Amino acid sequence: MNGVRNSADPLGTMASSRSGNDRSEDSARHMNAELNTLNAEQRIAWAFQNLPGTHILSSSFGVQAAVCLHLVTQMYPDTPVVFIDTGYHFSETYRFVDLLTAKFGLKVHVYRSHISPAWQETRFGQRWLQGVEGIEAYNRENKVDPMRRALAELGAGTWITGIRRDQARSRAQIPYLSRHFGTWKLAPLADWSDREVHRYLTRHRLPYHPLREKGYVSVGDVHTTRSLAEVDSIEQTRFFGLKRECGLHDADE
Repeated sequence: MNGVRNSADPLGTMASSRSGNDRSEDSARHMNAELNTLNAEQRIAWAFQNLPGTHILSSSFGVQAAVCLHLVTQMYPDTPVVFIDTGYHFSETYRFVDLLTAKFGLKVHVYRSHISPAWQETRFGQRWLQGVEGIEAYNRENKVDPMRRALAELGAGTWITGIRRDQARSRAQIPYLSRHFGTWKLAPLADWSDREVHRYLTRHRLPYHPLREKGYVSVGDVHTTRSLAEVDSIEQTRFFGLKRECGLHDADE
């Protein structure tokens, strides 16, 4: 692909005399500078050429999920797609997963907690109503732990995600490339705006999540997601405004 440069040994000899952490930080800074000169398609191609495999793509099948799913799988159709099923998604989300899976021919791998939602509620109650500590415990068991297991079982060396800087204040500084859960994590759409997302969806005749028509700008679990009409700000559309992230993108290593 034009514009994609195959960096010479981006993960190997660079800063070889330094500690592992220093090498990762230096490598990430160098690679982010290069990724900033590329467009989204070129960043994805660069990652497949330069970063370790297996390359996987995670998706919550949220409001604008079709963009990253389409971008990656049109270029690399056999890419495993990880979907974390908490058991509490909207029915519209499950139908959206089925729709896009059929439309794009996705290779979806579904991961979930080893403990069923009903059993969790029996043991712990409705943890999403138990303040920040309860929400974080729920997210850890139902989202973070299954994602870590997915990365391990699929042998992921590179994790691609569709998160963007303008989605929330907590994402305003996300880099294109970082270390997370022991893998390289690429956010090829990090610098895209809502307008660019809309243009891409329109140009390729791709759908938004069906709940967008009902005022949802972010879609997670039924019990901790609200439409804009129900709250005072976009930050309150998830987790009652107590927090924004579910744990998958909270902090990089």
